[in-house]
Amino acid sequence: MSGSCSDTNGGEKMTLAHKVARAKDLLEETALEFGPENVVVAWTGGKDSTVTLHLWSGVLAEMGFSGLRALNIDTGCKFPEVMEFRDMLTAEWGLHLTVARPAADLRDYPVARDKVACCAALKVEPLSRSVREMGAEALLTGIRRDEHPERGRAHSERRERPDCLMVHPILDFTEMDVWAYIMERGVPYCSLYTQGYRSLGCVPCTLPVAEGEERSGRNAEKEAHMGTLRALGYF
Repeated sequence: MSGSCSDTNGGEKMTLAHKVARAKDLLEETALEFGPENVVVAWTGGKDSTVTLHLWSGVLAEMGFSGLRALNIDTGCKFPEVMEFRDMLTAEWGLHLTVARPAADLRDYPVARDKVACCAALKVEPLSRSVREMGAEALLTGIRRDEHPERGRAHSERRERPDCLMVHPILDFTEMDVWAYIMERGVPYCSLYTQGYRSLGCVPCTLPVAEGEERSGRNAEKEAHMGTLRALGYF
C-alpha cells in the first residue's frame, strides 16, 4: 500500500476534488488488500472521522460490498451530544458499531489529572483491545496532517499498538475541506460544532474555541505530549 504523499499534485495545490479522489483510491486499495470485513473505521463521532465513515460507505457501495464496521471508544467522559449523535447516525446508516469502554473504574479514577496516563487508560487500552477482539487488519481514521505536527505524514502506517495497519484517508484535508465536504454532501454532524467547538474530545479536556488553532480548545498538556501518546497507540 502506498505511503506518504504531498499536498500537491504535479506541483499544483490539490483541490478538494483531488483530495477526495485520492482518499477513495486509498480506501479501494484497502478494501481489496484486506477485504471489507477486516476493515474498521475508528469513529469518534467528530466531524473528521464522520467524513472518513461517509467516504468508506460510498466506496463500499461502489464496490458492491455491505457491512460498514465501526469502532467507537466511550471513555465515560464524552459529551452527551456526541453520544446522542453517535447513536442517531448508527441507526440511520445501519452501522455495525462496536462500542469499547475502558477497564478502569471511573468512580475511583483520577480523570484528567495525568493527561498521558488518562488517555492511555481510557482511550488507548480499549482501542488496542477492541482492534484485537474484532480481528481488524486495517483501521481507518479521521486524522489530518494540519491538526497537529505529530500527526504524521504517511497515509498508512503499520502499528503494534494497536496491532493493525492504520490508514488515514483524509490526511491531506484541511479543516475547511472537511466542512466543505460535509456541506456539499449533506453529511450529518454533532450539534456541538454550532456552539463554538471545533475539535471534540472528552469533557474535562475540551473547550469552545473563539479563534486561533483548531485544537486550541483541547488541553494544552495533552497536546504537548502527543508524540508520547502516539507511541503508546493514540492517533
